[in-house]
Amino acid sequence: MNDYQDLLALGKFGTILADPPWKFQNRTGKMAPEHKRLYRYHTMTNEEIMEMPVSEIALEKSHLYLWVPNALIDLGLNVLKKWGFEYKTMLVWYKIRKDGGPDRRGVGFYFRNVTEVILFGTKGQLRTLQPGRSQENIIISQKRGHSIKPDELYPIIESCSSGPFIELFARRKRKNWISWGDEAEGPIKREYDLISREVFYQPRILENID
Repeated sequence: MNDYQDLLALGKFGTILADPPWKFQNRTGKMAPEHKRLYRYHTMTNEEIMEMPVSEIALEKSHLYLWVPNALIDLGLNVLKKWGFEYKTMLVWYKIRKDGGPDRRGVGFYFRNVTEVILFGTKGQLRTLQPGRSQENIIISQKRGHSIKPDELYPIIESCSSGPFIELFARRKRKNWISWGDEAEGPIKREYDLISREVFYQPRILENID
């Protein structure tokens, strides 16, 4: 299994943003990213996500921002706890159309999803910085593509939490952040155990831009 030595070698961080490749139990519907007819990206099992050594790269007092699908909030809370953080609140991304109405292209078994959530947790007793006292916990913006998260989140994090900053499962570089992810700057090599179907990630690490 991946021992994450490349991640551990990066040091410790005051703020961690993570968007794990969650796996849905029902893989027959269009919402499942790993469905063979609508393949979008490789996923990880719940156990693989939970066993990531995130607690080891977090400072004794630090913040975690964890993207979680609406259907997996209970699992997300367990992951947050396993990673060494205590849940405090959440931020909500409300997806809109150009005319400002709700973007109803989302899916769901019970209701049509037009939101995604970011669970916010702390390690140690650490409040948000002063701007957080007046920052609303909602982001209202248009969706830019499958699984692409809003850029509006980054300035919120940077103003409300202290660095150093790292993004796990990042897709691209960002100034003043360490970006760790297997999709950043295009596809990179992965290895697979064809017997166990486990994914062995070999992520590209993108140093922060000066």
